[in-house]
Amino acid sequence: MFKYSKLAAVALIAIAAAGTGARAQDAAADPVVAKVGAVEIHESELKLAMAGLDPQLANLPEEQKRVAALSSIIDVKLLAADADKEGLRDSDDFKQRLAFLTDRELHNAYFKKHVVDAVTPEEVKARYDKEIAAITPEDEIHARHILVKTEDEAKAIIKDLDAGKDFVEIAKEKSTDPNKSEGGDLGYFGKGRMVPEFEEAAFALEKGTYSKVPVKTQFGYHVIKVEDKRKQQPPALDQVEPQVRQLIMRDKYMELLEKAKAEAPVDIQDPALKTAYDAVNKPEPEAGEDAAPATEGQQ
Repeated sequence: MFKYSKLAAVALIAIAAAGTGARAQDAAADPVVAKVGAVEIHESELKLAMAGLDPQLANLPEEQKRVAALSSIIDVKLLAADADKEGLRDSDDFKQRLAFLTDRELHNAYFKKHVVDAVTPEEVKARYDKEIAAITPEDEIHARHILVKTEDEAKAIIKDLDAGKDFVEIAKEKSTDPNKSEGGDLGYFGKGRMVPEFEEAAFALEKGTYSKVPVKTQFGYHVIKVEDKRKQQPPALDQVEPQVRQLIMRDKYMELLEKAKAEAPVDIQDPALKTAYDAVNKPEPEAGEDAAPATEGQQ
């Protein structure tokens, strides 16, 4: 339903579980679950490790995920202790990497505080209303059909309908389509959902009428009845709330970045990198300036 900024995806990926490393001060709330030598492993560390498990492990039972996370922590603690003995903590490479990781986690914490946690239900509702108001509802029809192999069979069915026989009962008896048990009911659909020949014939019918000549498609011969016509119904808020929240989060994130860049201008000195960076971060055109519409078909 909604169109996303290419930068929004980058922003959302950067949350990285949106957790913090702060340990609860109350020992009862953050118990020790294991020890590696004299080093304690707390419940809070276990939760952080579980959040960072490989996505392939996401469907494991909770207890198995806890074991996998604990195993990873123990491995880390063991080799981290050996790395300390070798003085790797004081190496330039380690310090550089640690500084980068620290900045990234600060970014994530700031993102969580000012973007993720800052979205209110009122903002979600207001943005939903705005997006829905921008949609031009498409025409939809509710149709049934009877599918047979030959044109003569279809013509015979039309004669039966002309004689007053019930469309649903004929569909149940004679249609070769898998939905025959539902009386050939196709539900509501808009344009672009059916093969062209079927769509053209169905949308040309008035509500309550059926096709007077067989409609040939690659599947056979159809007799179509239109039960109802309406404008496409917008999705309910609870159906698209995650997408709406992401739109708001994208905008909040971009506002934070624009403010930060205004206070600390970015100067890229490598010409090739500058060209590539500027191309990726080029502002999206406003509506009416070769921009895609704010909303597209339902996703």
